[in-house]
Amino acid sequence: MRKADYNVLIAGTGVAGLCCALNLPADMQVLLLSKAKADESDSFLAQGGICMLRGKEDFFGYFEDTVRAGHYENDPAAVRTMIESSPAMIAELVSYGVRFARDGAGNFRFTREGGHRRPRILFHGDETGKEITSHLLAAVRALPNVTVRENAELIDLLAEGNECFGGVVRDAATGGTEDIYADFTLLATGGVGGLYKDSTNFRHLTGDALAIALRRGVHVEHVNYVQIHPTTFYTAEEGRRFLISESVRGEGAVLLDKNGNRFCNELMPRDVVTGEIREQMQKDGTDHVWLDMRPVGKTVLEEHFPTICAHCREKGFDVLKEPVPVVPAQHYFMGGVKVDLNGKTSMKRLFAAGETACNGVHGRNRLASNSLLESLIWAKRAAKAMAAVRGLGIGRFPVSDKRMYQNYTALKQAYADAVREEAEREECCD
Repeated sequence: MRKADYNVLIAGTGVAGLCCALNLPADMQVLLLSKAKADESDSFLAQGGICMLRGKEDFFGYFEDTVRAGHYENDPAAVRTMIESSPAMIAELVSYGVRFARDGAGNFRFTREGGHRRPRILFHGDETGKEITSHLLAAVRALPNVTVRENAELIDLLAEGNECFGGVVRDAATGGTEDIYADFTLLATGGVGGLYKDSTNFRHLTGDALAIALRRGVHVEHVNYVQIHPTTFYTAEEGRRFLISESVRGEGAVLLDKNGNRFCNELMPRDVVTGEIREQMQKDGTDHVWLDMRPVGKTVLEEHFPTICAHCREKGFDVLKEPVPVVPAQHYFMGGVKVDLNGKTSMKRLFAAGETACNGVHGRNRLASNSLLESLIWAKRAAKAMAAVRGLGIGRFPVSDKRMYQNYTALKQAYADAVREEAEREECCD
């Protein structure tokens, strides 16, 4: 009897895909797909940090900050799961060599961001995502049971009767497709930023898994819940917007209008600050407002935010001497493929994690620095759920109709249209 090509097929090499692979048993064969290079995921771009519960006394505050930011539309069980799992997840990251900032005594240093009532965010300069993801990728590449394929895109599921048996994979170099069979499949392809003109995301992140789920009748949720980040560096140039981390405001940076006057509370949740900025831009008749980082101080700016300082300097602004122009841009997707506490979707054998998935943690608006944590925890839980029922075999091997994928441009346009239409439909129904 034929066996599946792999025990687990994972689409995406951000922290969700990598963490899932690392938490699967060594005797399970895993294929990891990356639509571009393995290190070109939004996980690498995360600047601010990753949250951690500071102790039992912090639970209520952390919980309340998360649900308040999410407009109380969060799933309480999911929020509790994330918060309670955070210390163990941080310990796991440290075991892989992730270096979080520490004080002279070797204790973790914590920073604060908008929406948090206290500092509870671990960081590595202003490249926390790169620090975490690069270590996880290195650990995955060292596993003999995991194969990483770059420039290989999941373009459809192999499914029958609401059961997934793997996926259809397109090779970017040849344009050819192949059917890959797996006992379990994890969707972890990231967000929808590539569908927006102004976004902090990589341009190739276009909601692929979401579109495939819509096509295959897998339940999705809150496709219209898209977060705008208040502060990205303003430029007339085309391309991905450079994020200026919320941690900068957490450390004391202030927002100024065209006359140099402060106009809002910079530590409110992101959607509130975004609204204040847009209102001020309309009042001033400008395309941006100004972010003054000088209150942070030279030492903290150079030590904590070297990448941001360098980028602004490259664009002609010395953050130690002058404010920089900032504007809101699309940043994060709170909706996605609906999953339970173990990352299971409405389709058998199909899981989802990371920005692709909607588990209810974020509600309508994500609290700063919950994204990496949530992605890692659900990926690990998905891996454990798969491992618990391994050895079932898939039984069926449906064959894809290759004619459906011959016109790649048309296929991708149809997928983009499907995501937009679903978002508009949900917006009308809210």
